[in-house]
Formats: sequence, C-alpha cells, structure tokens
Amino acid sequence: MAAGSALLFGAPVASATGSRAAADATPGVRHIRYHRFADIFAWLCGEARGVIPTPFGLRILVPCGTREFADPTVKDAPTKLYDVGTWTSPWRTNGFGLTELISSWNADTPNGTWIEVNVRGHAEDGTLTDWFVLGRWCSNDPAQGGAIQRQSLDGQGTDYATVWTDTFHTYGDHTLTDFQLRVQLLRPHGTRLTPTVRFLGAVASALPDDATVPVSAFTLGREHILDVPSFSQELHVGQYPQWDNGGEAWCSPTSSSMVLAYWRRGPRKADLSWVDPSYVDPQVDYAARNCYDYVYEGCGNWPFNTAYTSRFGLEGFVTRLRSLAEAEPFIAAGIPVITSVSFKSSELSGAGYSTDGHLMVLVGFTKDGDPVMNDPASHLIADDKQVRVTYQREQFENTWVPHSGGTVYINHPPYVRLPRAPREANW
Repeated sequence: MAAGSALLFGAPVASATGSRAAADATPGVRHIRYHRFADIFAWLCGEARGVIPTPFGLRILVPCGTREFADPTVKDAPTKLYDVGTWTSPWRTNGFGLTELISSWNADTPNGTWIEVNVRGHAEDGTLTDWFVLGRWCSNDPAQGGAIQRQSLDGQGTDYATVWTDTFHTYGDHTLTDFQLRVQLLRPHGTRLTPTVRFLGAVASALPDDATVPVSAFTLGREHILDVPSFSQELHVGQYPQWDNGGEAWCSPTSSSMVLAYWRRGPRKADLSWVDPSYVDPQVDYAARNCYDYVYEGCGNWPFNTAYTSRFGLEGFVTRLRSLAEAEPFIAAGIPVITSVSFKSSELSGAGYSTDGHLMVLVGFTKDGDPVMNDPASHLIADDKQVRVTYQREQFENTWVPHSGGTVYINHPPYVRLPRAPREANW
C-alpha cells in the first residue's frame, strides 16, 4: 500500500478498499477513526510486560523474555539474542467494522536496539486473528550502527486478512470488530540499552469502493498559503540507486524533507558528511536512506516516513482524511499536509506526468479553494523553483481520496496544536 512515486517512481497504490466495497461501507460514507497513545496516562491503560511508562515514553525496565532474530533482509545474517519488553494496548472499537488499519509510531532507537509493531483483532465471526507485523523499525541502518535493516514483512496472508507493506487489509467480506496494537522493544541481550517509544497510533477505516468523490465545499473562505520550502526529487535522479533507484522514486522522503525544512528541523551538517558534496539538497538523500524499507525496496513506506521526521522533534503520524475540507483546518493551523495520490496525466491538469503512487505536500489554498501543492515531481523538471503548482480542487480530490483512501502524513512540533477533530475523529 505504500506509495512510491510516478509511473517511473515506484510501486502502485491499490484502491482504498481493494476490489470490493467494505462490508460496513455504503457509497459515499467514509468511516475513519484514529487511535493514539502518547502520554504516561495512555501507557498506563495498556498491559506492560518488561517495560515502564515514563514521561519520555515507554522504556525497557526488566525484560520479560528473550528473542532470537536473524535479519531476513541480510544474506547469511547471524542469529542474535535480544532482550524483549512489550506493551499491548487496550482493546479498541470504532463504531464500524474496520477493513484497513495503518499504524504509525515515534521512537528513539539507540544503536543496537529496535522495535516491532503488531496488530490483531476479532473478526466479525468472533475469530481472534494472530498477530500481524506492521513494521520493524530502527533509526539507523547497520552501516550507521543500527541493529537491523528496517523492514515490512511479506507473506502474512491468512483466510481473514493480510498486510500490504504498511497497511493491514481484510479479505472478502471480513471485518474486525475490535483490535489491539502491540509494540515490542528489543535490545542486545545483557545490555542496559533501551528504545524509547514516544507515540503509537493507528488509523482504522472502512471505505466505499467509489471510483470518484464529489468535490468538497471550500470552507476556509480565503487564500492561505504556507511558506514551505520546495525541493525537487528530479534533482536527485541517479543518486544512491541502492535506495529505491535514486531520485526518480524519492517523492516521499523529498516531501518529508520539505516539511522538516518548514519546521526548521532536519539532519545536522555532520549527519550529511557521507553525501557527495556536489549534490544539492543533501537532506533529501539522507531522508531517502533513512526511510528506506529493505523488504518493500522503496522509500514510500508511509509510517517509516513519519517515524523518520519524528527523529527531529516532530510528532509524525499517518491518518486518512475524507476530503480537502478536512485538510483546510490543518493549513489554517500552520500545518502542511503530505498527501498520497495516483493519477493519469489527463486526470490532473498541469501535472505533466502519470503516476501509480506519489506523495506531494499540500501547502495551502487559493481564494477559490484550489489546492496549492509542493509537488516534488512537478512537470518532471529538475528545478526546485518549479515544485510549487496549483491544481484544480475537484481533480485533485479524485486523485487522492478514492485512490489512497485520503492517506496523509501529519507532522507538527508538540507545541503546535492540532485542529479540532470531527465527531468520528480521524486525528
């Protein structure tokens, strides 16, 4: 489900509900609910085994067990022994039977440590599913001292559900009536290291299989455009092809880098020392390396991007919005929104390319309500100045909402409050 970039840029984005309408969905009704755990009171509501909730997040106290693990993405990787602590959320319901779920997290992983995020739930017939792996994460790759190569997990399909890279998806008419999240914290056996999990969340949804959506009303009522720096992924074509074939496929880390620059965050000069000094916008190369999913073999894993931005003091998470009208309060609050889209060139006037999966940054709206985007692949021109483009509102909504389910990355400093959520809260 992760998005790469344009037709030259990566793996396709499946429709939000696959090939059938969600069992609890009716045409035009978009059920979306967000669940978050991000403070000591939330952690205390779950089951902690070997971990302790602190003001800084979950940390290993006295491990509850050990785990042998050989990194499947590394040829002939040795089996290593890790101490493990786990935290399991309370059971959560949504008011609808979910058909998809995307988790995201913010975590600090000192070298040698890593985390794994899981989900399980009860199907509509009462069956309790096994735990599904939603991601194995550490900040650095092994060449930088990291414990593992960060990775999704293929081959998890059952009669009830599967995981498409970063998205849990039910099969047929199956739904989950409730779910639990679990995070495992791992460190080398016998050490005193610990990851710190600062935030864990999940967006649950049951979406119709509508091919198009009606244009939403413009509620902001005025022009409002945020001063988000513009970076072109096309400037990085051919650079470091071991991470998703270079800049042609770097729409997601390029978008994440633009938002980090907007908040005046990002890697330090010393962090960029390995990047060829002749390359412009080296923070994009850095982001591509540090978002890369070694199983998906791409930089477009949605929660890996928000986990990356959170390294620099932002709270980053993945959710879904129902329309541009729901994005407008974020722009009004000064928060740019990274959107996941796909389209043919004829479906989005002014783009100049086609894409099976692409990320771009919503930075504002014109006075008429058209979205103003920082599109890192704009016209496929290698020029940062060509990144800013305005698209037609109806066209853009239909490249985004039906195609990725309205998936977005939200990134903001903790001191910038999110806008008030709708009644069926999706943030």
